Amino acid sequence: MTPEKLAEELHTLATDHRRIRLGGNFSKDRLGGAVAGADVTISMAGMRRLLQYEPRDLTISVEAGMRWSELEQTLAENRQILPLDPGWPNSTVGGVVAANISGPRRRLYGTARDMIIGMTFATLEGKLVQSGGMVVKNVAGLDMAKLMVGSFGTLAAIAVVNFKVFPMPVESRTFEMRFATAAEPFAERERILRSVLQPAAIDILNWPEGFRMLVGAGGSPEVLDRYARELPLARMVDESVWDEIRGFTPCFLEQHPAGGVVPLSVKPSEMCAAMQSLRVPAIARVGVIYAHYAENPPPIAWNGDFAMMKKVKHMFDPDRLLNPGRLYGRI
Repeated sequence: MTPEKLAEELHTLATDHRRIRLGGNFSKDRLGGAVAGADVTISMAGMRRLLQYEPRDLTISVEAGMRWSELEQTLAENRQILPLDPGWPNSTVGGVVAANISGPRRRLYGTARDMIIGMTFATLEGKLVQSGGMVVKNVAGLDMAKLMVGSFGTLAAIAVVNFKVFPMPVESRTFEMRFATAAEPFAERERILRSVLQPAAIDILNWPEGFRMLVGAGGSPEVLDRYARELPLARMVDESVWDEIRGFTPCFLEQHPAGGVVPLSVKPSEMCAAMQSLRVPAIARVGVIYAHYAENPPPIAWNGDFAMMKKVKHMFDPDRLLNPGRLYGRI
């Protein structure tokens, strides 16, 4: 499969009014709602070429079917990172972008929208649309690419993604604190954020044994020693703890076929109360709480942008052929 062949196939299927299940390795089918009633499946998993990599420029371009783990390994050889931390071991690049997955380090580095500098996607009209480029400051047409982030394949097929990447920290450490109530970790988080410390990650978890807060930081040994001094309630733990955090959601969904994960957008001032009210496992980070329901997850609360989302859907896919049922059956 090539981007050109992908665009041609989409156009042929759309002309025949065939409903299309679109994805990579389909590892995140349990996120965003399942595809309903597709006639044919298209996978981009075979599109996995490294197209361009300029370590000195901190940019890389890959096809959407490349596994995320392969991308990370390529970057690690030059001590560089793309810190989205998706968690799903079989994730493709296109799948991570389409599902807008971001992990613990989003606090410092941001989300996919902050790291993408260009994209090529295939439309149902059989066109390959290029937006952005391979230059970090090039923003021409980039808004078109950003529409694809979090679209769950309901608008077009992501074929190529260009990223800006980051230098790997000289050293990294993780600190853990445990608390009896929700108020305590959120108060400690606010204290940290008011200080001179700039951690890469701050996750608050309401695990069965109580509330945990994990703080991840990178930098020189001198900088990290200051973290140890400034966090008197913490103990240093092995970096592998982040594997547990990143893998929690996919493991939870695998163990609970009737369950679901609901992202709750919450103001910083309201996060403590929201976390305290939940009676299910949850992870709180940077304005969002991921609530994990073993069964009967509540419906997603859509905001005022929903009308605009429907207009964008109609513009790209008026016959609702791409991934019908995704985005919780609403798009």
